[in-house]
Amino acid sequence: MQTRETRPNHVDDTLAVWQRRSRRQLSREDAREIVENITGFFTILAEWSRQEERERYDAKTRGGIDA
Repeated sequence: MQTRETRPNHVDDTLAVWQRRSRRQLSREDAREIVENITGFFTILAEWSRQEERERYDAKTRGGIDA
């Protein structure tokens, strides 16, 4: 996965949220990885959703079963 520059305030916010849920002390690097992983997860979900919409559209325009 291609990484993006993570804004410092995202790291701070992530630490504030996830530190309460962790038994160990999280580092700024941990928080940066959490941000990247969550971003990647939702990016994949959005890609899947767009692909499903394209497939539904294609099926309808070709007179498929769902038309």
